[in-house]
Amino acid sequence: MMQSAMKVWDGIETVGERAREIPEPCTMILFGASGDLAARKLIPALFRLFQEGQLPAEFTVVGVSLSQLGNEGFRTRMRAAVERAHGAGGVDEAAWSVFARGLFYMSMDITSAWDYARLGELLGQVEAERRTRGNRLFYLSVSPTFFGDVVERLGEAGLSRSNAKGWSRIIVEKPFGTDLSSARELNTRIRRHFDEQRIYRMDHYLGKEMVQNLMVLRFANGIFEPLWNHRHIDHVQVTCAEPLGVEGRGRYYEQAGVVRDMIQNHAFQVLSLIAMEPPASLDPEAVRDEKVRVLESARPFTPERIHAECVRGQYGPGHIAGAPVCGYREEPGVSPTSGVETYAMLTMRFDNARWAGVPFYVRSGKRMKERVTEVVVQFKEGRGNLFGMEQRERLSANQLIIRIQPQESVTLRVAMKAPGRAVRVRDMDMSYFYSSMREGPPPEAYERLLLDSMLGVSTLYTREDMVDRAWELVMPVLDEWSKDGAAPNYAAGSWGPEAASRLLARHGHTWNEE
Repeated sequence: MMQSAMKVWDGIETVGERAREIPEPCTMILFGASGDLAARKLIPALFRLFQEGQLPAEFTVVGVSLSQLGNEGFRTRMRAAVERAHGAGGVDEAAWSVFARGLFYMSMDITSAWDYARLGELLGQVEAERRTRGNRLFYLSVSPTFFGDVVERLGEAGLSRSNAKGWSRIIVEKPFGTDLSSARELNTRIRRHFDEQRIYRMDHYLGKEMVQNLMVLRFANGIFEPLWNHRHIDHVQVTCAEPLGVEGRGRYYEQAGVVRDMIQNHAFQVLSLIAMEPPASLDPEAVRDEKVRVLESARPFTPERIHAECVRGQYGPGHIAGAPVCGYREEPGVSPTSGVETYAMLTMRFDNARWAGVPFYVRSGKRMKERVTEVVVQFKEGRGNLFGMEQRERLSANQLIIRIQPQESVTLRVAMKAPGRAVRVRDMDMSYFYSSMREGPPPEAYERLLLDSMLGVSTLYTREDMVDRAWELVMPVLDEWSKDGAAPNYAAGSWGPEAASRLLARHGHTWNEE
């Protein structure tokens, strides 16, 4: 069985243990079933879990949307989606035949109370036929403007209640609110019908394998945790960059911008795992408590800090992979005078004993040179000049580089002697690639997250106070930047505005852009 080789960490489940953890039979009610997310991510993830034996045979999906599909039309569309995701050769025919029998579809108007009564009737029939024990998982993959309305309709129809027959939970996709007040209002509406323990706020970044590895890397390795503080770490960089533009989502992006789209959620989730204190246990609430605590210690953004330690930008025309691309203002659905930021860099500071004086540079941007999500932990330079000033000046400080995408890896950058008789010191990388642990691609983020929601494990989902605190931190930045719009100040295909590099240079730092 090779159990010792598969073990990850005492206290965190082994791969073998995880594989045997099968949830109870349940029905997922998928609102927005004819949409892009369902076809690209959700159904392919569910089928892979089913194919690998991690879902019970009774598992059922009731797809809901306005389109007129019917059961067979829905099954045909989802079969095509699974083939696009996994390749036709990756679909086991016997497994698909069983899985498809559990796919049902209902066309409904999600604003109609009468249609929710019809949905309740269908669920009663399906649950009796499929023996799903009354366990229901509602998934809101619809426009965020409908989140509150759908939840209230579910409550009014009596569908949101857990009862003696089974549990009832809800997954809410991002974005969760567009600002602090709208997020609080949405939380209030949802909590009228679902208590916090049954609300699962989705942030798919938390399902990525290397994001999950951050806690193991920190707390399971004795060489790192003693150094994980201001005495040994000079600064930390968190980068979420992509070469894509707005990809036809211009109208959405005009209302969002990069701070709402990426930093308030994805980047802050990664940041909290890097900066948090060790949790008392791996209980979901213990982990989420520490994530919230570290964000509560983050220094608020004043207008002075925003102007001195934050940078925003907007991409202009440039080249991606050698091909010319337009600027943001020329994208479909975007105003030709738009002031929306497509790049943002925030200098985060935590006023606590661990991180006093250590800056965390968080940046995210579109139309950047490369697709990369990574954390760079830069350690302080060693003392002394044993090998001469000239050699020392050629060396980088030691760095721990945690690459979350595209190729998941961990690299430790250290000084080593170059081959030869002379003592010539050079930077060398000791790298570990996550793909070496398993054959084939790593599990998709949605696979882990969907399975956890059925098991009732909320560790990788966002709690209400985390959402609230994240919005509290970025609102002063958004308010200050709303006074005057961003202007094009970096070319598509670059690493962003020069002002961001100059800001780091003033602190004696440089971006990791290799």
